[in-house]
Parts: sequence; C-alpha cells; structure tokens
Amino acid sequence: MQITYDFSDKRVIITGGAGGIGLGMATAFVKSGASVLVVDVNAELIAQAKRELQALNAGQVVTLQTDISTKANDQLIIDTAVKAFGGIDVLINNAHASHQKPFTALTDDDLALSFNTGFYPTWHLMQLAYPQLKANQGSVINFASGAGINGQPTQAAYAAAKEAIRGLSRVAANEWAADNIRVNLISPIAETAGVKRWKQAAPDQYKAMVNQIPLHRLGDPEHDIGAVALFLASDASSYITGQTFMVDGGDIKLR
Repeated sequence: MQITYDFSDKRVIITGGAGGIGLGMATAFVKSGASVLVVDVNAELIAQAKRELQALNAGQVVTLQTDISTKANDQLIIDTAVKAFGGIDVLINNAHASHQKPFTALTDDDLALSFNTGFYPTWHLMQLAYPQLKANQGSVINFASGAGINGQPTQAAYAAAKEAIRGLSRVAANEWAADNIRVNLISPIAETAGVKRWKQAAPDQYKAMVNQIPLHRLGDPEHDIGAVALFLASDASSYITGQTFMVDGGDIKLR
C-alpha cells in the first residue's frame, strides 16, 4: 500500500536533487503537489531533471545550478526559494561529494572536499533557512550513511563528514524543538544510476552486497527513500525529531 500526501502547501529545497536519491525525492515531492527547488552543480542533470519533473504536471518545479561549497551560493539557494515560493517549509540536505581512499592515503584535500560539499553546506543552509523554518514550523531532513555508522573501509572522509552531520542534526533538533522545527536524518541504501553502472561492471560484487541485505534488494530512490522523506516532512511525523532512519533493507551491519 502506498501512502499519499497532499503537499500542495509545502515549499521544499533539495540539494543534489537532479540525480540519484535526490531526484527520487524530488519526484516524490512533486507528485505530492509540493513546490520544489532542485539544486545541483551539474548543468546537464539539472536540465534533464527539470524536463522529467515538469512532465509530471504536478507540483511547481524550479531549478538552480550552483556550487553549494560556497556560502554565498548557499544564501542564493535560500533567496531563490523564498523569491519563487514565498517561503520554505522543508530543507533537504542531500548533496555530498567525496573520494574513497585507504585511511593512510587520506589527504587534507580529501577531507576538505567531503566537508565542503557535505558538512558545511548542511550547516550553512540550516542556519540561513532558520528564520523561514521557524516562521513555518518546518522540518529539516539531512543524510547520514552506513559508511560512518559502520566505519566502512576507504570511506574515512565521507564517514567523518556524515557523522559530523549527525551530531549537528541532533543538537539542532534539541535547540529548535522550542520553535517546532524538526530535524531528522535518513541513512539509505539505494539503487541509483551510479550503482546500476557498478552492477554492470562488477556483477559479482553487486550480488554479494545485495545478498547481505535481509530484504535482498536495494531501495528505490523514489518509492523507498522518497517515501520516508515525505513522511518526515509531513504532519504524520510531528512527534519525531533528532532521529536517524535506517532505510537500508535491514542491513544490521550498518548499525
């Protein structure tokens, strides 16, 4: 059974929204009638996502190509959403880039990439969106990862930034509860376009990964990850904040 939501009164920002999990969430929100600002650094993906989302003939879609690693651009994101929609109800910090390397090969630049595209934009956008979120009793959805929760090899830079985001989110959840702003996290496993390419290139490795997941499949970006994002943005989750939702098919090794 698929739960439906009426988000015709919701104004949503999704960073990294033009592909993968971000596009899956954008699709779910647009289908539910939301006004969505899709932010991404990739011009080609932005153009394609805009076409796909507008073809749904549902919620309003605005796109913005920008590099979120610069704080001035983060202010631009907030300003664009407020100008286009009149306010912000939901902030989803999904974008993140990183390098995979053994721990001893990790460099300052590797950590800088992960924190500058993940942790710092999440922090900046939360601060910048705070007045709007307070005025509208909004919600924030950030992204954690099993890479940090489980300490996945070669993922030190990514794991460090993701766990920093978790700490930041829990503090904000406590501080902002008085303002009726909720802050939660999703830790996903999903079959994105990149994973599908990896599946073709390394089918045995892909099969081994799927076999370790109790539900024996990877999540769908829209119907699995997007569905949880809809729930966390809805009144149905009004008593939930500061939580990490493991949307991973039951992969208990990532706990």
